[in-house]
Amino acid sequence: MEALTIPNLNIGKVYDSRYEESEFHVEKLDSLALFFGRNMPTHYHDRYYQIHCILEGNTHVLLDESHYSKYGVTLFFTPPTVPHSFVTDDHASGFVITASQTLVWRLLDIEIGRNDVASTAMQPFCTEIPEDHRLIQRFEQLIDEQSGAEFMSDSACQAILQLILIDVLRLANAQPTNTTYRSNDVHVFNQFSQLIEQNYKSHWTLPQYADELGLTTARLNDICRRVSGLASKRLVADRVMQESRRLLLLTAMSVQEVAYELGYQDPAYFARFLRRTQGKPRLALEKGSSDNGSLVLRLNADSLM
Repeated sequence: MEALTIPNLNIGKVYDSRYEESEFHVEKLDSLALFFGRNMPTHYHDRYYQIHCILEGNTHVLLDESHYSKYGVTLFFTPPTVPHSFVTDDHASGFVITASQTLVWRLLDIEIGRNDVASTAMQPFCTEIPEDHRLIQRFEQLIDEQSGAEFMSDSACQAILQLILIDVLRLANAQPTNTTYRSNDVHVFNQFSQLIEQNYKSHWTLPQYADELGLTTARLNDICRRVSGLASKRLVADRVMQESRRLLLLTAMSVQEVAYELGYQDPAYFARFLRRTQGKPRLALEKGSSDNGSLVLRLNADSLM
C-alpha cells in the first residue's frame, strides 16, 4: 500500500475564523464535538501545541504510535507535528487549548534557551488526573477570561495559560516510562484512518478497506474496537458525518448539494443517513436565514435542552 499523508488541521480555517490569527484559544469540548464529532481521525497541527482535558467517561487516544485508554478525568498533551487521534464518550465534556509554538516557548523561556528542562519535557503524553486537580479550575478561569472583555484580559489569559503549561510540564515529568505501548494494531488503525480520509467520498465498502490493508473485515473491526472503542463501520460513518457538518455549517450549500459533494446520488438517502447517524444534539437538515440575510443551520429544539 502506498504511503498516505496525515492531514494538517488548521482550526482557525476549518472551525472558527476568529482563531486564525490568534496566538492561542481555549474551547469547550462540547462545541468542538458538535462540529467535528466524537471520533477525531489522525491529524496534526503545524506549529501549534494542544492540551485536551476530558472530564468524564472513556477516552481512547493515539499519540504518534502510542495508544492510551483512560477513564475519568483525562489530560493529553500534543506537541506540533505529532500525529494524534482520539475518541470520547458521546456526552463527555472538557476543554481544549490550542497555542502557537512561539507563544508556548516564550511563556516557558524555551525560545532563548534558558529552560532546557522544559524543552526536554515537551513530549506527548496522556494521563488521568484527580477530579479536584487545580488544572480544571484553571481551564474554567481561562474560558471565563477569554469570553469576557475585562481590562488587560489578554495579559490575564496568557498568565493563566502559563500556569497551565507549568502544571502540564510537571505532569509530564511525573509520567513513568512504561505508560504507553506500541503495536502493529496502532499502525493498522492509523493506516485505516488515512484510507478513510482518502476514500470516504467514494463510499468504499469495509471489504475494500480490509483488502487494501491485507486484512479480513472481522480482523479490521477487532483492531478498531481495541484501539478506539468503535466499530470500523462507525469510524467511516463518523467521517462522512463530520464533513456533512462542516459543509452545512460553513458553506451556503443546500442539503442536496452536500449530498452530491459527498458522493450520494440520492439526496433522500443522504438525509436518512444523517438522521440515523447524528443522534443528539441534532442539526436540522434545512437551512434558514439569519437577521442579516446569511444562511444558517437551524438547531432542533432538543439540541437546546
